[in-house]
Amino acid sequence: MTTTETRPQIYQGQFGQFEINEEDRQGVIVYRGGLVLAALSFTLSSLLILLIESKEIILPLLTPLFALFAVGLGISLLTIHIYFIPLHRVLKVFWLIGVISAIVLASQSQDPLALFVYNQPLTLLGIGFIFAALTGIYFKEAFCFNRLETKFLTPLVPFLLLGHLMGMLPVMAEQILLAAWTVLFMIFAVRKVIQPIPPDIGDKSVFAYLKQK
Repeated sequence: MTTTETRPQIYQGQFGQFEINEEDRQGVIVYRGGLVLAALSFTLSSLLILLIESKEIILPLLTPLFALFAVGLGISLLTIHIYFIPLHRVLKVFWLIGVISAIVLASQSQDPLALFVYNQPLTLLGIGFIFAALTGIYFKEAFCFNRLETKFLTPLVPFLLLGHLMGMLPVMAEQILLAAWTVLFMIFAVRKVIQPIPPDIGDKSVFAYLKQK
């Protein structure tokens, strides 16, 4: 029985040649897998909120779904390729602040996490950082790949969260924005799955150059 190995492909980058190997490809697959997990968890949560009237049934389910969302997003942030290293670090710090805030809120509140955050908008100043990290991914994808859905998602997410924080949006407007966020997030996740892998790896010669700076 013979085994076949995928030979590294050689590319010409801005600062010299570089190769894309199997480890690079696996990293992209993990990045996209994290996005899919986050998108599916977010979508299921949104559908429960928007379509089921009995909130007593769905509210306890939203906390584990949020945990899955956070795990998926964390995986993506660990494996995403971003040339500007300080930005990458900031997004990971944002994620960590959001996760710690969620853990603290969930442990101190007698209400389900989603209900407590909704009724106490100021909690978004902590837990909202996890969505700021997600918005950073949207921005990166819009900038690098000119994706239409992420061009909408980049302003939509902070507009919805800040609108709720400041009490500016009626419930119907929040529901419409949440539905739009959900649809666009799923479109983004599906398009990432079918996108060729090399563009997500980027120009490794740039990473090597920046590492030497």
